[in-house]
Amino acid sequence: MTVTKRSIKDLDLTNKRVFVRVDFNVPIRNGQVGDDTRIRASLPTLQCALKHGATLVLASHLGRPKGKRRPELSLEPIANRLAALLGQSVQFAEDCVGGSARAAVPAAGPGGVVLLENLRFHGEEEANDPAFAKALAELADVYVNDAFGAAHRAHASTVGIVAHVPEAAAGLLMVSELENLGAILSRPERPFVVVLGGAKVSGKLEVLENFLERVDTLLVGGAMAYTFFTARGFPTGHSLLEPNLVEAAREVERGAQELGVRLQLPTDHVVAARLEAGAPHETLTVTDAAIGDRLGVDIGPATRATFAEVIHRAQTVVWNGPMGVFEINEFAAGTLAVARAVAETDATTVIGGGDSIAAVSKAGMSDRITHISTGGGTSLEFLGGRTLPAVAALPDQ
Repeated sequence: MTVTKRSIKDLDLTNKRVFVRVDFNVPIRNGQVGDDTRIRASLPTLQCALKHGATLVLASHLGRPKGKRRPELSLEPIANRLAALLGQSVQFAEDCVGGSARAAVPAAGPGGVVLLENLRFHGEEEANDPAFAKALAELADVYVNDAFGAAHRAHASTVGIVAHVPEAAAGLLMVSELENLGAILSRPERPFVVVLGGAKVSGKLEVLENFLERVDTLLVGGAMAYTFFTARGFPTGHSLLEPNLVEAAREVERGAQELGVRLQLPTDHVVAARLEAGAPHETLTVTDAAIGDRLGVDIGPATRATFAEVIHRAQTVVWNGPMGVFEINEFAAGTLAVARAVAETDATTVIGGGDSIAAVSKAGMSDRITHISTGGGTSLEFLGGRTLPAVAALPDQ
C-alpha cells in the first residue's frame, strides 16, 4: 500500500496562518517536559513553515482529561520547551478556541508561534463535533496534520477540521511515517516477523488478526500472552489477563494455523510475588503450576533466546510493546534482550511504542533501527492494514 498525500511542501505558506496539528502528548514531570522526542520530531515541519514567514498555530492533546480542564494536563510547559528548541518565543493561548485563541494568533504575527491549550479540555474534540472543528479552522488559512500518533483517531482536529479549511496537507513527519511504513506494508522482505508485547490483547486484537495475512511469524510476549495461555489451559496465577478475550485468542491461534503463520508464545517466564523492585522471583516454564498465586513479570531466558533467533533470521521486523514489567529493572531483561536482537539484525526494522523505544535507547542502539515510529498504536494499525481516518481525510497529492 503506497499512501501519497499532499505535503506541506506543496503549499504556498507565505504570510499564511498555518494550523499544524502536532503530537505533543509527552510526559510532564514537576511542570517540566520529561521526554521531548515528539516535540523534536515536529521541528522540520515547523521550521519549514516559519521559513516562509507563516504564523504557526499549533494544536495538540495531552493525556485524557475527558473534556474537563485539568491544570496538570496543560500544554504550557510544552510551550516553554518548544521555545527553547526553536530558539524563539512561543505564545501560549489559554484555550484552543474562543477569544484567547483568536487574540493570540494576530498577536504572534508573521513568523510567530502560538501553542493552543489542550484540545481535549473540550469534549467536542474527541466527538469530532462540526462546530468545534469549524472554530479551530477559523484560526487558520492552511491546515497541516503532522500528528501521526493521533492519525488513528477521527477527532475534530484530525478529521473534522479538513472540511472547513481552504487547503490541507500532511506535515513532513506524517509524510516520513507513511513512506517508511508504507514501503513495509506494500513490499516487506521476508521472513516478516512482528513482535508484540504490552499489557492487553484488547488493544491489539484487530491488529493481530490483520497481521495474520501479512506476516510469517508473530512473537507474542508481555502480559498479553497470558490471555493466550488461559486459552491453552496453562496456569497463570494472578497474572494480568482478559478472560472475556480468551475465545478471541483461540480464534487468532486457529487463524494462524490455517494461514501457516508461526505464532510463538513464551515457553518460560519470570514470576514474582509482587510488582515491585526487590520482590522475590524465579523462572518457570509456562506450564508449571508452581506459579501459584504469583504473576508473570517477564519472558524467561529460553524464550529470549528463541525470540532472538527468529529475529536474527528475519528480513523485516516490526516491534511494539515490552516483554514484561520494563519499568522495574529486575523484570526488564526480556525487553532489553528483544531490543538488542532487533538492533543487531540485518533486517529492515521498525519499532513503535514508548517502552520499545525506551528499551532500544537504554540499550544504546537507537541509531541501529531503520525507522522509529512516533505513533506506536497508529503504526501497528496502519501496518495491520487499517485505514487511518486522519490520513484518509487529507487530500491526495
